[in-house]
Amino acid sequence: MTTETLIWVAVVVVVVAAIAAIGYVVLQQQRRARLRDRFGPEYERMVSEHESRSDAEQEMLAREQRFDQLDIRQLDSDTRENYAKRWLEVQERFVDAPGFAVTEADQLVTSVMSDRGYPTDDFDEKISTLSVGHGATLDRYRQAHEISGRAARKEASTEELRQAMVHYRALFDELLRNDSPNTTRHEPGGR
Repeated sequence: MTTETLIWVAVVVVVVAAIAAIGYVVLQQQRRARLRDRFGPEYERMVSEHESRSDAEQEMLAREQRFDQLDIRQLDSDTRENYAKRWLEVQERFVDAPGFAVTEADQLVTSVMSDRGYPTDDFDEKISTLSVGHGATLDRYRQAHEISGRAARKEASTEELRQAMVHYRALFDELLRNDSPNTTRHEPGGR
């Protein structure tokens, strides 16, 4: 091989390596943008809780895989209507028994989750699963759950209980909506 041929081979290798590196960076940025869109504010929360952004993103991808294994179902119109009526009853009870109403709201949200096919046995598991399709309201759900726990110990003010109801309502409404784009399945090839 001549020197000129070696130079051209080296240039081609460098160009191919540069294109591969650029492609890798672009794919990483697209994946990051997709995860940000899907997880909403939960994305930044998870990044701050992990040692690296990469670790957090791997956890999000694992959550998506677990979520994709679930049989998340739509609610029929009668069931949605029944839940909406039950929510109104819980709201009405808030006036006379705010702590009890908050506990009922938590149970109602859990019931809707169960009927939709979400796991409901463990709070951390609920959070993990909900983060995939409901990242925008997840922090509100955490706050409501925390207030509900304090209410059970008689340590929450009426204003905090009111806030818990508002937070539970946000997730409740999302779970009842069948057309919510965040809860539709994402096809494995569409990521």
